[in-house]
Amino acid sequence: MLILHTSDWHLGRTLHGVDLHEHQAAFVDHLVELVRDRGVQVVVVAGDVYDRAVPAVPSVRLLGSALQRLSELATVVVTPGNHDSAVRLGFAAELMRPGLHLRARVDELATPVVVDDPDGPVAFYGLPYLDPDTVRHALAGPDADGPLARSHEAVVAAAMRRVRADLAGRPGTRAVVIAHAFVSGGAASESERDIRVGGVDSVPAGVLDGVDYVALGHLHGAQRVGAVDARPVIRYSGSPLAFSFGERGHVKSSALVTLAADGGVTVETVPTPVPRPLVEFDDTIDRLLDGRYDDHVGAWSRITATDPVHPDRLYARVRERFPHALAIHHVPVGAVDAPALRAVTVETDPVEVAADFVAFASGAPADELELDIVRSAYEAARATESSE
Repeated sequence: MLILHTSDWHLGRTLHGVDLHEHQAAFVDHLVELVRDRGVQVVVVAGDVYDRAVPAVPSVRLLGSALQRLSELATVVVTPGNHDSAVRLGFAAELMRPGLHLRARVDELATPVVVDDPDGPVAFYGLPYLDPDTVRHALAGPDADGPLARSHEAVVAAAMRRVRADLAGRPGTRAVVIAHAFVSGGAASESERDIRVGGVDSVPAGVLDGVDYVALGHLHGAQRVGAVDARPVIRYSGSPLAFSFGERGHVKSSALVTLAADGGVTVETVPTPVPRPLVEFDDTIDRLLDGRYDDHVGAWSRITATDPVHPDRLYARVRERFPHALAIHHVPVGAVDAPALRAVTVETDPVEVAADFVAFASGAPADELELDIVRSAYEAARATESSE
């Protein structure tokens, strides 16, 4: 059986204020073509299809179009992540077209979507994002003395016990679990939302035993978790687009998973369309603008000027040369020593405090013109205060 594993679409997300809708639509087109061209039988989406619980209308329409097009070609199983609203995403799931399955309810996590192929049935268990505070009572079971421990490990372990119990009654059935969690050993990025509860955020890989493949969502870098020869194969597909400069080294992809008759798994990663590369570089303003970095003109960039003194018109000059620069900073190298820390009291001269700030922000002591401006502003403020 050929399975396409994807996750973390984050429809509606922006990158430093840039609307990514057009690029997310291009990814959907790529996904549909991939499913059609490779004859994919099942598409699994492991959570965070939306970037927020109440998505914008264009994002809702894009998801509706994506699921319609994909489900015309393959069986589609979708679970919510920590960014999605399980209730909203799963609304009217029973009314969805054949071949489209939204697994958003905790009481359905041990009820698989069973898909047949010539090698026999495969059970797909969809685990929605399991927030411990929300589900630890429900997953404890009727015979428990109390709720489960307040941790992701406890609730995911309880969910997997239910999955294994159901699978035990399906001899000869291969199994895939679709989950949204932070599994120990995964490498995080700066763009994922923190899911720690009670200081505990990770799930040991051993909790996910008993199935053939675990399709994970949450971490934005494509990666396998656990030993190379371990079973089950546990993998993050990663996000299809970069959502932070911390992901500039990622090769964004989807995972094509071949599930053999004996439960063996092979994975092929298929790169997704890259709208613009992400780059980061720093130098003095003269070197930034002299042409040596012009290979990056078309990239989304984070640029830092390192001049000892804040360059004149820094933002405008950099943006003129690099129109897609998303973040422009000044971090002085070789600047004056930062002013010594001192307590600011009611007796401290406000002009001196402002002068310290100028030195800190610009990398050079305030000159006479700057001090005159500060004094004038302070005196005007005092005059206004006295007249009230």
